[in-house]
Amino acid sequence: QVQLVESGGGLVQAGGSLKLSCAASGSIVSINDMGWYRQVPGNERELVAGVTATGGTNYADSVKGRFTISRDNAKNTVHLQMNSLQPEDTAVYYCNAGGVVRKSFSYYEHFNSWGQGTQVTVSS
Repeated sequence: QVQLVESGGGLVQAGGSLKLSCAASGSIVSINDMGWYRQVPGNERELVAGVTATGGTNYADSVKGRFTISRDNAKNTVHLQMNSLQPEDTAVYYCNAGGVVRKSFSYYEHFNSWGQGTQVTVSS
């Protein structure tokens, strides 16, 4: 199957920056949408930013102007540059990707995979 491995989380002071990265591996034929979600205990997981295969992006209103999502199709990676971080950005951040994977010589199927999550903590 497809594995997503995230990196780059940590502890930062308010106003600081962090960059999250996510690498997808496996018998990937193509990846359509990639995105970053976040979740705090007791709340539902929410979309932070998404990027299509052709580079179209969308952001949650709360992060517009502060976060930038980008992807490298050749390396099957997606990044999230987070600037001007605020305590309310504290959450576990998850990478998500969907596309097509090769299961055998002539059999393909769609996949939708999640990373294991990386903690981002912003102190005031």
